[in-house]
Amino acid sequence: MDNKIIGIIIAVIAIVAVGAFFLMGGGSDTVTIGYLPSDHDAALFVADAQGKFQENGINTKLVQFNNGGDLMTAMASGDVDVGYVGITPVLSSIEKGVPVKVISAAQTEGSGIVVAKNSDISSVSDLAGKKIATPGEASIQHMLLTYYLKQNGMDIKDVKVSAMKVPSMNDALKTDKIDGMITFEPYVSIAEKNGANVLVDSSEILPNHPCCVVVASDKFINEHTNETKTILEIHKNATDYINNNTDEAAGLLPKDIVSDVEVEKKALSGFSLISGLDDKYKQDVMDFMNLEVDLGVLKKPISQDKIFWEGS
Repeated sequence: MDNKIIGIIIAVIAIVAVGAFFLMGGGSDTVTIGYLPSDHDAALFVADAQGKFQENGINTKLVQFNNGGDLMTAMASGDVDVGYVGITPVLSSIEKGVPVKVISAAQTEGSGIVVAKNSDISSVSDLAGKKIATPGEASIQHMLLTYYLKQNGMDIKDVKVSAMKVPSMNDALKTDKIDGMITFEPYVSIAEKNGANVLVDSSEILPNHPCCVVVASDKFINEHTNETKTILEIHKNATDYINNNTDEAAGLLPKDIVSDVEVEKKALSGFSLISGLDDKYKQDVMDFMNLEVDLGVLKKPISQDKIFWEGS
């Protein structure tokens, strides 16, 4: 075969390969998804483990953050396109003018206040003067602690609150560096397996409260509307898979988050994984937002159109 013809064939193959690469999400069109070290983000982990993003031509980069405040700061600076994060830091960011929207629910409840096995803390009043760790002031756990104390005639200033990386809390509790912690799953269940006591579950503090959501920047939504819709479909399918195959799903979660699959099976069955934005869920978020205003977490109410993406 003529060398010139061979050269043309090679060039055509190269062009097709490059085109396919970009079509499948390669190159610079990478979607950066932020998440927390929590099984609240199980749908993201399962979808990633099953290769669902790649199957749908979406190239992703998953980035872990210690708490929702840090994740939302990264979204504000444009370093993160999509996030699995608590509703409290999302609402605080929207109030400050960060251009993001909630595009789907992720789960409800799934946190708890935990104290050491031999602790003298057996009621909410016993928390007075004690060292209690939270993931940070911007976290939903900090908000839940504030609400729980207020409902029982106490104030957040009555306890010695400190921010701590969630994976470090259990060790701090075992070594008496803290008296208690309010944290998210699977760390509540891990602590319980290690002998700690759950003082109160968040389902008792505020039944059916919204917790983690899927959020996206306005820029990403506007420039990648089809990809946003595809991500929502992937999220829904992964959520359905987990709810129907909880034990199998537990084995798909990252090992740095889930060190014990049996503990994780229990943890996943203890809270609801959900998807979508129906009217009831939107109202639950609005009610939660008004509660945050009452607590002083937010300065003023936020209109629904500023919180949710109507194209979801």
